[in-house]
This record gives sequence, structure tokens and C-alpha cells, in this order.
Amino acid sequence: MKRIVAMLVALMLCLSLVCMAEAGSDLEYVKGNGKLVVGITDFAPMDYKDESGEWVGFDADMAKAFAASLGVDVEFIEIDWDNKIMELDNKSIDVVWNGMTLTEDVKAAMECSNAYANNAQVVIVPAEVADQYQTAESVADLTIAVENGSAGEEVVTALGYKVTEVTTQADALMEVAAGTSDAAVIDSLMAAAMVGEGTGYANLTYTVGLNSEEYGAGFRKGSDLAAALNDFLKAAYADGSMMATAETYGVQAAIIAQ
Repeated sequence: MKRIVAMLVALMLCLSLVCMAEAGSDLEYVKGNGKLVVGITDFAPMDYKDESGEWVGFDADMAKAFAASLGVDVEFIEIDWDNKIMELDNKSIDVVWNGMTLTEDVKAAMECSNAYANNAQVVIVPAEVADQYQTAESVADLTIAVENGSAGEEVVTALGYKVTEVTTQADALMEVAAGTSDAAVIDSLMAAAMVGEGTGYANLTYTVGLNSEEYGAGFRKGSDLAAALNDFLKAAYADGSMMATAETYGVQAAIIAQ
């Protein structure tokens, strides 16, 4: 009887260790599924669709390369940015990789990669009135469109400004272009690609920066994929492929050495 009990205890311990290992290894989970599911929004120059409908951009291309390094395919899913943590936790996606600011809230809720790019939240206004809005104080009375759940919303709310919440940063730009909001606050990397001469919003421009911040990717809390991505980013920076991808999308000045 004692031998049977001991065997049962040993079996239960082994099963427990196996379950713990499986539950704790997102890397093995992703490899088992044969794909890395990436949560994104339409956010040039980081993630956007080209003329053929393929997702491209600095983050999209780096995600493809990371997935290839793991021996799996990549799948991109557009998410509601405000629900990104829920999407991770219920395993609808494996990573949020979309020019995500590493705020304290994000770092508390996710297992984050090392920072790979610098960014800032900048004010977007019609070019014809830009000279009136060159300081943070000068925009205090404006109605400002921001993406719901974004770093821009966090900054503007903290400053006590009047906010109009929209679904994406692209929608925030549309608000200003349509005249339904006085201004927008979006990421500086997006602003450089989306507003001003030669863009779809040639009549808009960016003026004052409200902060400085860093981008990273986010995984489920405790995920070992974060460490795997850090190793990949370090190797990609060392071999020059990371900077080559950045140059493709004009974000090389923002890249952080790994």
C-alpha cells in the first residue's frame, strides 16, 4: 500500500510539473500552434496595409522576422486598443506589437520587451493656425481627439485638457481634418509619416511635444516570449537587419541600441 501511495504521489507531482511547464511557456505554446498571433491597429509607419492588403511597417516586418526565427508563421489581428490586455489574457493574441508606449500601467499588466524605439506624444493642428499653438499651455482650451486607451489619452487627461475619445489614432487625425475636433494628440512617429507636405493630411502639422517615451512589445504576464524577443532584437540590431528595416520606413533616428 505504501508503495502504491508513493507511486501516486510521484505521478501527481510529475503531472503537476508538466502542467506548470506547459502553462508557463508561451514559447512552447506558440511553437505548438505553429504561429505567432500579433495584436495591432492601423498605425503607419509601424503597422499598416500596403496596396496588396498585406500588413507592413516597421513593427509588422520585425514581427514577421521574429516569427520566422521561432520557426512559426505570423498572423496579424486588428484589436480595440483599449482591450489589448484582455486580448492577451484570453489568448486571442500572443503579443501586442504596435508602437506601444511602455507606461507604468502597461509594464504592470504585461511582460514587456526591452524598449526598441523612442517616441513622444505630439499635438496635431491645422497648418494655418499652427503658429498659435507652440506650447503645451496654448492648447489647453482646445478639444483634443485621442485614441481610447492610448498613451496620448493618458497624457492629455493628466494635463486636464478636454478630450474626444476615438477608436484609433488615424480617427483622431480625421477628427481634426473634418473640423470636429480642434486638435489631436498622436505618436510622433505616426505624425512624421501621416501629416504635412506629401501626405494624405497635407493641411495638418504637428507642433508641441507633450512628453518623451519608449516603445516595446507586450506579452502575457510571465511569458518567456519577452526574453526570446529581447534576444532576437539584440541579434537583429547587431547584424544590421533591424536598422535596415527602420530605414525602409523612415524611423531609423528613433531606434534604440540593443
